[in-house]
Amino acid sequence: MTTFALVGAGPGLGLAAARRFGAAGHHVALLSRNTDHLDALAAELGGDGIRARGFTADVLDSASLTAALAAAAEELGPIEVLQFSPVPRADFMRPVLETTAAGLDDPLAFSVKGPVTCVHAVLPGMRELGRGTLLFVNGGSAVRPNPKVAGTSVAFAAESAYAAMLHDALAPENIHVAQLIVPGAIRPDAEHSSPDALAERLYAIHTDRGAFRHYAEPMPA
Repeated sequence: MTTFALVGAGPGLGLAAARRFGAAGHHVALLSRNTDHLDALAAELGGDGIRARGFTADVLDSASLTAALAAAAEELGPIEVLQFSPVPRADFMRPVLETTAAGLDDPLAFSVKGPVTCVHAVLPGMRELGRGTLLFVNGGSAVRPNPKVAGTSVAFAAESAYAAMLHDALAPENIHVAQLIVPGAIRPDAEHSSPDALAERLYAIHTDRGAFRHYAEPMPA
């Protein structure tokens, strides 16, 4: 049995993705800063017959990410699928003319150093398995910079570049890297961008192993 590791566990997309991958037979590792939050999510998944456990980690703390992913692999089984989809903090989203050099430190640590840390933590296990999937979920500013949210626009663009390079570098090792762009808000009533629809799309990306970049729906004009 292999593990689906979710970085940025929450009650919306995170829970839906965990449920979808768990239903497919994976154990589920939930990573977040909030322990009580994790316990509730793990219990809900357990009610569906999915073996799930929460692991406390902060995306801005590389040591905690590495330790959490190692503990997850040891307890639940090797990590075959990693989804990186934490929600950026509100203070990352300042207008471009109000964004200082220091103001980019945390957004870049969150969206670049965090993914790099996670990849290096799970890659040895994927190589030993002979397969793996790395899923990155981003908003529309990753591909179309938005001057109203400069921090995330800069950081998401850097994350996209890193993930795209990984896609090419790891494909020969049967490790698939893909990015799902969600242009608008994730809403329960959205046809293509509801948590359940996005979870199904992520699972299809994992199984189909095609192109690097996917869109939940077309970018607005």
